[in-house]
Amino acid sequence: MKSGKVGARIKKMMQEKNISVDDLAEQTGLNTEFLNQLWTEDIFPSLGPLLKISRALGVRLGTFLDDQVSPDPLIVRKDDPKEEIHMLPDKDKPVELKFYSLGKGKTDRHMEPFFIEILPESAIDKKRSSHEGEEFIVVVSGEVEVIYGQQTHHLKTGDSIYYNSIVPHYVSCKSEDKASIYAVLYIPE
Repeated sequence: MKSGKVGARIKKMMQEKNISVDDLAEQTGLNTEFLNQLWTEDIFPSLGPLLKISRALGVRLGTFLDDQVSPDPLIVRKDDPKEEIHMLPDKDKPVELKFYSLGKGKTDRHMEPFFIEILPESAIDKKRSSHEGEEFIVVVSGEVEVIYGQQTHHLKTGDSIYYNSIVPHYVSCKSEDKASIYAVLYIPE
């Protein structure tokens, strides 16, 4: 997914709520340069900044991903085409994670389910982040390293981890080939 789509949604919500870039920066703690990049550059921010923006705008995190409302229940077939989302901290950094939303369209959801490909580049800069809520991860292929607080956990295919995401954490590829996981994030409103 190109950031312009997400950036345009954020900008539209800001206009609807009469919130300036300076106001949003103050409410989120993010700098105005970064916020302006959301709709002028080809980046998609990581979940931490998106969560801060969604809270400041009073919307769910998934609002930035939803294009249409789906019927209940939402079924995503393995062979259905999926829109790839690259979450980058800045435009000069290589892609480390490829997110595929499994809840897109279910606008009343309280969890954010994803299929995620974790590329070997993710092991370079292990900058931990934290946010309210919980995360549940199941390794589908490859090996994954999860830094959780001061602990490091190595997970292999079939392993899972469930943690409080308020503790600083980082998920990266532990092998030379990409790894893949299913991840469910619960972020309280």
